[in-house]
Amino acid sequence: MIEMQDVWKTYPDGSHALQGISVKVDQSEFVYVVGPSGAGKSTFMKMIYREERPTKGTIFVNGFNLEKLKQRKIPYVRRNIGVIFQDFRLLPKLTVFENVAFAMEVIEAPKKVIKKRTLEVLELVRLKDKANSLPTQLSGGEQQRVTIARAIVNKPSVIIADEPTGNLDPDTSWEIMKLMEEINFRGTTIVMATHNREIVNTIRKRVLAIESGRIVRDQARGEYGYED
Repeated sequence: MIEMQDVWKTYPDGSHALQGISVKVDQSEFVYVVGPSGAGKSTFMKMIYREERPTKGTIFVNGFNLEKLKQRKIPYVRRNIGVIFQDFRLLPKLTVFENVAFAMEVIEAPKKVIKKRTLEVLELVRLKDKANSLPTQLSGGEQQRVTIARAIVNKPSVIIADEPTGNLDPDTSWEIMKLMEEINFRGTTIVMATHNREIVNTIRKRVLAIESGRIVRDQARGEYGYED
């Protein structure tokens, strides 16, 4: 599913974002990525969908070696990876329906398929009644649910979630986590970076702790392990 072998990321100034990362994530796993700010979590996440490329090492996702991947194959690989951002990144002039459908239009899916699948995922995230609303007419939690719908509409095998509850109040954060658990239960692998100690300690999943660009802890049903 996801495998990194001795992955390093060194910037021109000599600083190391990642140092010798080796890890494997299996199909249907739910993995938290935790650690101090600036530890390398975001770089780790971006490596999985090839937003960043390693200075050294090998990364496999869904059987593809990302370093040997031809440029024309990158969109195909990314089609199987949904990304959820902390800041939503919705298109402000498009409705909820159009924001989600856009992800299918990009891969040139048939119009009938787009309509059917978009309505399906809006029902899953409980936003079918907001299909014609603009992002500005939604609460933060609703906007995040649109982001999740957009991420899963193409039925990806992997979801990369970078601080998906970071801008949300506690009650809304729990709603989002219930939704994430449901998506995982349906078989989607989830890798989620978070600073939310309460969520990690309550919804126990595998925990990868990254410090100074290295994995310092890898625990099944782990704890957050840091003081805020």
